[in-house]
Amino acid sequence: MLTYIKGIIQGDKFTPTLRLVRRLCIIALLASTASVGLSAATKPQKKHTVVVVSLDGFPAYALDDPRLPIPTLRKLAREGVIAASMRPINPTVTWPNHTAIVTGVNASEHQVLFNGLLTRSTDGSKPTIEPWRDKEELVHTPTIYDLAFNAGLTTAQVDWVAIYGAKSITWQFPELPDPNGKIEHELIDAEIVTADQLKTFEDSSQAWQDEIWTAAAVDILQKYKPNLLLFHLLTLDDINHTYGSMSPASFTAMAFLDAKVKQIVDVIDRSGRAKNTTLIIVSDHGFRTYTNKIRPNVLLKEKGLLTGPPEHLSGDAWVMTEGGVAGVYVTNPERRAELLPELRRIFSDIKGIEKIYGTDEFAEIGFPLPSGGNQTPDLVLAAKPDYMFGGESDGEFITHVPDAGTHGYINTDPKMQAIFIARGAGIPKGVRIDSISNLDVAPTIAALLGVRMDHVSGHAIRIRSRGMSASSAAAREYSMNRSCCGSCASVPSDIRQPHLFASFNRSTFRS
Repeated sequence: MLTYIKGIIQGDKFTPTLRLVRRLCIIALLASTASVGLSAATKPQKKHTVVVVSLDGFPAYALDDPRLPIPTLRKLAREGVIAASMRPINPTVTWPNHTAIVTGVNASEHQVLFNGLLTRSTDGSKPTIEPWRDKEELVHTPTIYDLAFNAGLTTAQVDWVAIYGAKSITWQFPELPDPNGKIEHELIDAEIVTADQLKTFEDSSQAWQDEIWTAAAVDILQKYKPNLLLFHLLTLDDINHTYGSMSPASFTAMAFLDAKVKQIVDVIDRSGRAKNTTLIIVSDHGFRTYTNKIRPNVLLKEKGLLTGPPEHLSGDAWVMTEGGVAGVYVTNPERRAELLPELRRIFSDIKGIEKIYGTDEFAEIGFPLPSGGNQTPDLVLAAKPDYMFGGESDGEFITHVPDAGTHGYINTDPKMQAIFIARGAGIPKGVRIDSISNLDVAPTIAALLGVRMDHVSGHAIRIRSRGMSASSAAAREYSMNRSCCGSCASVPSDIRQPHLFASFNRSTFRS
């Protein structure tokens, strides 16, 4: 036996599989005995910039259409990396997924389930969704901008969501601009916008708002050169809801967004910092067209669970809808045990409802348990394709409607898949990778910025280099496979960092 073990150590007893195991064990041993571990080697890269541009509602399937006039996005894909698609989290709506992109965890941990904070009433009236609530009330896990800021890096956001009142943002131009804000004043001084226009910003067209948000992002990049900029554009989502995805109006909106992205690319290329800048283009979800609307609260009213005049309707249960998914909330805790079986029975065998999820199945769809907070529903309804949920409590239960678009469907739906494109420092050229998760974006940003990000569900995106040596490939596989031996945290940075992207060049990031 000792002779056999000695042979293994010397390599003469190896099969190819055992050689790989030996190589991984040696790497792990070297890593565990190295004098400098990850915590010491992870150094914030103060000369590096990561710009994340989110094109709300841009479906992955749109990129496969050669008719789509998006020369900038196609050029970025040729010059960098493009994923076949990027899987969103549930529910596939804006705020939960933008939060996943910056936290690396799904809604079961960050607990953002709506485009705002769900607030339950005490009088039986319908719960409300309040968007203008502080980030600390909404997001229950650390974000990449928190970690970057705490590491001494500078951060910025333009129209990002679930971020109001964040103390870890250095410069901002929020979704609801402040006429007295610093960046707002700079745009006013440059005669790009007036103070009066900012006061009525919400009343403007979505395209005009995207124009102003882009001007703000350009201003921040030019003047302040943040280490991290989060930038969100909304025109396409707005158009797709109204006219449907891949409609002529949708094509025009995507061309418009492509032009906005070009403005960001141009300012990066003119800045003199292009070699130290990584640009990441993402979306939060895809889109489906539908022709049938289900109004679950109409059914609750028909069953006597909602009563009273329309303007003062109240009850012990409500359904909160988000397009392709809806949450059933028992708002009277004393009746929960009684009502849950009845509610499940009411919505069973309904045309247009694909599945009803109970709390015992919430882990399957990444929802938090009710014990985790007050945002969680008691049941989740999932719509079939061509159906969506509406929140009205009046009208017919199911109606046929003109073609329109929505999202929110369970995240395994091919139509819900989002986009991912990256170009710049640390990114190989002309590489197409398989589908990834949006939970991978935050740890990838963290690795590019030299910031440690623990307790995430995703991982830094890995791409196998062409011509990579066997030992380097093994090191990269080891550094990203958390199930290998549990020692990844002690892998030195010179082993871990090259795994991010195929052509990762550490000299790019030296400060």
